[in-house]
Amino acid sequence: MDPILYLEILKNFETLLTSKKNYDVIILAGEEQHQKELYAHSTVLRCQSNYFDTAFSSSWAEKRNGKFIFKKPNISPYILEAILRYLYCGKINLADKNGTYILNLLVATDELDLYSLGEYVQEFFIKYQYQFLKNDPIAILEIIFQHETFIKLKDYFLEIICQESDILFGTDNIQALPAQILETLLIREDLALDEIEVWNNLIVWTHGQQPTVRKDPSKWTHDELALMEKTLSHFIPMVRFHDISSKEFYNKVLPYQYLLPEKLRQEILRFYLVGDIKKIGSYPSRTLCNANELNSNIINAKYLALFARWIEKKDKVLKRMSHSFNLLLRGSRDGFGAKVFHERCDNKGATIVVAKIKETHKIVGGYNPLDWEGHCLKNTPDSFIFLFESCDDVNAGKIGRVIEAENAIVCDHSWGPLFGRYHSEFNSNDLSMNDDGKWSSATNAYPNINIPRKFTAEDYEVYQVVYHIG
Repeated sequence: MDPILYLEILKNFETLLTSKKNYDVIILAGEEQHQKELYAHSTVLRCQSNYFDTAFSSSWAEKRNGKFIFKKPNISPYILEAILRYLYCGKINLADKNGTYILNLLVATDELDLYSLGEYVQEFFIKYQYQFLKNDPIAILEIIFQHETFIKLKDYFLEIICQESDILFGTDNIQALPAQILETLLIREDLALDEIEVWNNLIVWTHGQQPTVRKDPSKWTHDELALMEKTLSHFIPMVRFHDISSKEFYNKVLPYQYLLPEKLRQEILRFYLVGDIKKIGSYPSRTLCNANELNSNIINAKYLALFARWIEKKDKVLKRMSHSFNLLLRGSRDGFGAKVFHERCDNKGATIVVAKIKETHKIVGGYNPLDWEGHCLKNTPDSFIFLFESCDDVNAGKIGRVIEAENAIVCDHSWGPLFGRYHSEFNSNDLSMNDDGKWSSATNAYPNINIPRKFTAEDYEVYQVVYHIG
């Protein structure tokens, strides 16, 4: 159909709405001083919405002087005016609207059974309102979980929180999180949170539900213990205790041991002392990596989630985590020489190298999407180096993506990891480790992200990046 023809028809419908000619519907939108009368035509509304079709044919539809009277105090006039314009001529303008407006519009589409518009608004929200979740995550999640039709938005925001867990976890927000949402997050395998932090947050959340209970578990009365046990018991099976180290268990979990069922306590002791079982409970390790394998004093699961986003060149959330990370080498365990690096890391495919700078809080490293085998330069546009000014702040990371792809990676069996082109004046690549475990940096093939010129690594680790299909 020629657009000229249907655009003319839509223009006529828009004129009908604005002129109010022959209207037979009065909608009282909003309430009290914010209430406004809107005028419409029942034939148009019934044609476009099952909600209105049912309402106009029901015995409870109020009529006054031959006109239908609708009261919608829970929908603002501005929202309802936008919906009416959409119903008459298929137009909706969201470009200049804030997150609150769009979320209220989405709630209204659900109430008025406007499925197509709801899908459109969800997609717009996902594309342009990412930051809105961070501003008030609890309120947004509560609204989303109240509406079964918000599937896209629910999946999207849950994935964001799983990969940027500090939006909720480790903040005051965790105490106000409804139990249903907490459960939904804890059962997910892509939650980027070390398992001991899952436990710590559960304890904080439980205290938030039982604020009269004292913080020190050694001072609990029988009644306080019973309250905490009742509140926490449903979530205990969701903790992957096999991914909590024995030291972490002793320091953080053991003080609360009487919150755990006796059978579970015995299974945990067997896991630590006998070692003949690999998994406790029914839930597998979360997908980023096995936390006992990670067990790093350099990084945690939040870093791995960030690395995964950097690898995919996405500032926001991935569509399901598509990578996991397997530890290949730890300097303090395996050695800092070039030989052990190549023995453990050659022919392993893509890797992430991470190093903690001695006597500082800084972390440096790089991503090689190829491999370390051979004696040559390797060309790739996908490698990067990085620097974190503080190991305690995953948000303090700076990334430098390769500029000279033909000089991205250097493979040399007499050196450890080498990123970028050799700089003869400074006798260094963009990031390099020599055979003695000494590190250096000189900007060449990558941007300058202020990695120190020379430094010693307190420790360094190399992780194999495993890609998952689907």
